[in-house]
Amino acid sequence: MPSGRWTDTMATAILMPRLGMTMEEGTVIQWPLATGGKVAKGEIVLIIESEKSEVEIEAPASGFFRHAYIDEGETVPCGELLGAITETPEEAFDCDGFRAEQQSQQDPGDSALEVKPRESAPASAEAPAASRKPVVPAARAAAKALGIDPQSVEGTGPRGRVTKEDVEAHAAAREALVQVAEGVRLEVRVAGQGEPVVLLPGLGVDISAFSQQSARFVDEYCVHAVNPRGVGLSDAPEAEAYELAQTAADAAASYTGAGHVVGASLGAAAALELAIAYPERVKTLTLITPFVEATARLLAVGEGWQRLAGETTSETLASALLPWFFSDGFLADPAARGRTLRGLTQSVARVPAATLARSLAGLARWSGSRKGDLAGISVPTLVIAAEEDLLTPSSAAMAEAIAGASLLTVPGAGHAVALEASEAVNAALASHFSRGEEAR
Repeated sequence: MPSGRWTDTMATAILMPRLGMTMEEGTVIQWPLATGGKVAKGEIVLIIESEKSEVEIEAPASGFFRHAYIDEGETVPCGELLGAITETPEEAFDCDGFRAEQQSQQDPGDSALEVKPRESAPASAEAPAASRKPVVPAARAAAKALGIDPQSVEGTGPRGRVTKEDVEAHAAAREALVQVAEGVRLEVRVAGQGEPVVLLPGLGVDISAFSQQSARFVDEYCVHAVNPRGVGLSDAPEAEAYELAQTAADAAASYTGAGHVVGASLGAAAALELAIAYPERVKTLTLITPFVEATARLLAVGEGWQRLAGETTSETLASALLPWFFSDGFLADPAARGRTLRGLTQSVARVPAATLARSLAGLARWSGSRKGDLAGISVPTLVIAAEEDLLTPSSAAMAEAIAGASLLTVPGAGHAVALEASEAVNAALASHFSRGEEAR
């Protein structure tokens, strides 16, 4: 403890929580209580924005709300001190001292450094020393012992500080990678129990694109969210192209038994391949904004995406992609646009330009190759199309080509319909999974 000025204070910290498999930071949207107000344990004490949705946070203890450290509108990493609750309103409370205790594990050598907003450096440039993550001494020692670059670790401490626990979690995540082929391991986030639900994200994004689906189904199923080759922590073997047949084989190797396979966009192409090559491994098939032949617009957007990924920041890239992914109505909402931009920025940062190039090469080779195979798909299939989809406007036609397929067209939604209209998508998925179980 850095000082004894407030050792008699019985205060409880309110921290930015980690709510889900991919959450790294959150934004304080509202403090419903005034400073000094009485609060009961379990009462809503603040509202945060996390992974593109707003979440109500309950008070961890009863008492009196004494101090808010983070203003409304500020975005901070998981683990950041947000506020404090004391048992009584009269007891002495040193807000600076309480913050100091919460930060007691920080590196004393850089505790006085000004923290500036983080900005991703262009992929072709080395990050300047000033933007390096702060790392506590214990984390440096643990990283050295484990052979890990601490700058590659996501920090959950105050102001993004990398802690020893962060290093150990990163090492554990690397150890948990699933081997899907000789010399190739993938990042597969697994949560829940029951039948597998396999989530395959689209081009250039990671599994956070399914954040609303993983949260919805984790209580009923064993959710397997699969980052394909080169995405996130997954291995990125040298190759001219990441072929869709190989992506499907990787996905099949990431879970056991028969599962409910869900793919979006390029992930839908991989899911389609999986159903064709391994029908016994697919209980139900869901294709979200799928395509069987890439349009010229889709290929052109992909080419521009790859170039931007190698030349600019992740935030700039996400800003350029946002209009292609979401509807006009969604983009007209500044709050929705802002939180989605932050989430998309994090997602595209996990996909390097080299991975995009290989994925696009695989997409181009696959495009049009499965037109004649759609009629032979025998597993229960759901196609989800979006009315304002600019990238795969012919999604609905795939439902007509697959015998017995169901079709949901979501009005007023864009290509990223699983995020933009998550309630409609989740309701359709739940019904489809149930029908698939009954059919078997």
